[in-house]
Amino acid sequence: MIPKFPPGVRLHEDKARDRWIVMAPERMFIPDDTALEVLRLVDGKRDEAGIVAELARKFAAPEAEIAADVAEMLRDLIAKGALRE
Repeated sequence: MIPKFPPGVRLHEDKARDRWIVMAPERMFIPDDTALEVLRLVDGKRDEAGIVAELARKFAAPEAEIAADVAEMLRDLIAKGALRE
């Protein structure tokens, strides 16, 4: 699966409030730090395995430990309409 932001949805830095938000038509999401790390890697080209590999490299953690959490998070964000496959 290659996650991407649907049309009209984007990750945006709200500098006035010093936080990142996912802006969507008529709603917004405030990702926690973990979700933000994943969302920053969503570029419409990188697949789920690529996101897991990058996070494992960045945090020096085993991919197996990260994979299940990333998969669950991506499914949740897709269900909320913040991402699509």
